[in-house]
Amino acid sequence: MSNLKGKVAIVTGASKGIGAGIAKALAEAGASVVVNYATSQAGADKVVAEIVSAGGQGIAVQGDVTRQADVVRLFDETIKAFGAPTILVNNAGVFAFQPIEEVTEEIFHYHYNSNVLGTVLAIQQAIKHFPAQGGSIINVSSVAGLNPAVNSAIYSSTKAAVDCLTIALSRELGARNIRVNAVLPGHTITEGTTALGIEQTRFASETPIGARFGKPEDIARTVLFLASDDSSWLTGERICSSGGWR
Repeated sequence: MSNLKGKVAIVTGASKGIGAGIAKALAEAGASVVVNYATSQAGADKVVAEIVSAGGQGIAVQGDVTRQADVVRLFDETIKAFGAPTILVNNAGVFAFQPIEEVTEEIFHYHYNSNVLGTVLAIQQAIKHFPAQGGSIINVSSVAGLNPAVNSAIYSSTKAAVDCLTIALSRELGARNIRVNAVLPGHTITEGTTALGIEQTRFASETPIGARFGKPEDIARTVLFLASDDSSWLTGERICSSGGWR
């Protein structure tokens, strides 16, 4: 397992689903983890309790990543508790699907503010507070940015934007020893996909490996690799964690 002892990680949107799985995996690998949440304090507290009961270190910090003041406070609270962060996982995001003629200004900005602006605001703070030796930024994107589904034009385009940010910022920040990579989950079982009523059997049949939906821990393993020194020569990469589905 990747050794993250002495590392400090912030995971946005970590009160449930993929974010929760990532936060727990980072803590298990030895990192001190800040579990960010926007609204679900109970969920974040549960994740922290699981981290602590397993012998790890974690705290929950509320903050809406679409608000700069909240993001500044998130990093301030991190430094107060554990010191300067060395790992940022931009997991917070939203998704909803509708035909293009039903897209409103509110729907558009809801997606772009959460999925793109939130990522930018968090990265701005990370590069301000990372130590001199640099750090690792992992953006949680989606295979939807490569292969959009019907009725997903707005959501999928936000993930394509995150992919582009990943490549552009890897080039911009490389001289500062800051690596920027992305993980692209495929069909993954989370509270969100379950609530949408996504039909798992059909999508699972399209997945070459195992013919199953992914699990948060599947995504977390890829994030662990990118957060660790095992991937010290990787930046600007987009790794599909999708069981082979594209």
